[in-house]
Amino acid sequence: MSVERERVKERIAAELDRSRRRSNGLTLESLDEEDLLAQHSPLMSPLVWDLAHIGNYEEQWLLRAAGGREALRPDIDGLYDAFENPRADRVALPLLRPDEAREYNERVRREVLDTLEGADLSARPPDPAGGDRSLLDAGFVFHMVIQHEHMHDETMLATHQLRRGAPALLEGSTEIGPVIPPEAEEVLVPAGPFTLGTDDDPWSFDNERPARTVDLPAYLIDAAPVSNAAYQAFIDDGGYRDPRWWSPAGWEWRTARGAVAPAFWTLEAGRWARRRFGRHEDVPPNEPVQHVSFHEASAYARWAGKRLPTEAEWEKAARHDPVTGRSHRFPWGDEEPEPRHANLGQRRLGPAPVGAHPDGASPLGVRQMIGDVWEWTSTTFHGYPGFRAFPYREYSEVFFDEGYKVLRGGSWATHPTAVRSTFRNWDHPIRRQIFSGFRCARDVDRD
Repeated sequence: MSVERERVKERIAAELDRSRRRSNGLTLESLDEEDLLAQHSPLMSPLVWDLAHIGNYEEQWLLRAAGGREALRPDIDGLYDAFENPRADRVALPLLRPDEAREYNERVRREVLDTLEGADLSARPPDPAGGDRSLLDAGFVFHMVIQHEHMHDETMLATHQLRRGAPALLEGSTEIGPVIPPEAEEVLVPAGPFTLGTDDDPWSFDNERPARTVDLPAYLIDAAPVSNAAYQAFIDDGGYRDPRWWSPAGWEWRTARGAVAPAFWTLEAGRWARRRFGRHEDVPPNEPVQHVSFHEASAYARWAGKRLPTEAEWEKAARHDPVTGRSHRFPWGDEEPEPRHANLGQRRLGPAPVGAHPDGASPLGVRQMIGDVWEWTSTTFHGYPGFRAFPYREYSEVFFDEGYKVLRGGSWATHPTAVRSTFRNWDHPIRRQIFSGFRCARDVDRD
């Protein structure tokens, strides 16, 4: 075995361990059985469903599909099929209880590590459309499973936020490094071509492929995400009461919902407060606003005389270097995220202040594009030209329709292995239990 392949296997084993320790910390180690079995919101699964689902997904892909092994628990496949069981219905299923889920996950993991030891992770030449890609190319299927577990960890954090009762999660680190506000409110992105997407990133999903050249006119984009203070100005100016700023669908949602502020905000004696993982506190003015829907983000942007960026505009601002012409894996370059670059991986239970992590700026000087809050774009989720589903349609392709908007950049709850400048997330435009925020863009004035 080559030294490089041995290094890849060591990395995979370490990341598998990190993801499982995180999952257990959000479930078995923080809540009792009653809380794990309960459905804290019809929007979310019982946490014990997520726990066993990640083990079942791992079994199906790493033991059966990639390892060629017999099924350990084929009797539970139907229970943990996310497409067969809507979230609101999962609480009524005969789910594994917490101790059973732990035992099952541990059994799967033991066999997965045995499979990893003998797996052939030889990298094949990249095919831009993914046609010749195999599950084991450069360890792809292991990377897919690691990212899947961390995605469910972020989903479980959203469930924790919806849960009522005393705090169950410990506060993360409060150390965030230097906070240096951007020199200007907006950054000019010059006109010209750049590379959108990727052909060869071993961690990338099918919807990030194939890479292509996109030529964009010049535009301005906010140097940082919209803050709570800036968003409060929109509220104070009657933004939620004025239909001028809302699309017809957005105004219909706002009226039916009775929304007057981001989710989890309440007005108390003239001050905005929020509920955050069982804690009651004033809304910090200098943090990026989160828990806003696409409709709210769009309304704010219109009120501010701007718009939401397209996802191509977002990606160019995040990774394109106009000096070299290259598109980097991350805003700061190709090196893996470090704490100095971005607020990721649940190090703290919320966004860092606007102006944090100056070392994570893009070549154009745009800040905090990775981590802190997922950022809504104006783009409807569809495949890129030449898209091929891999390894299954249900990851991306079944969501290609007008009902989903693209989000970019990850949040404070997103693990570093599950985000990069090409990563595409998507959700319904009404969703706001997710850790979503936004920044604005606008066209360059032309004489």
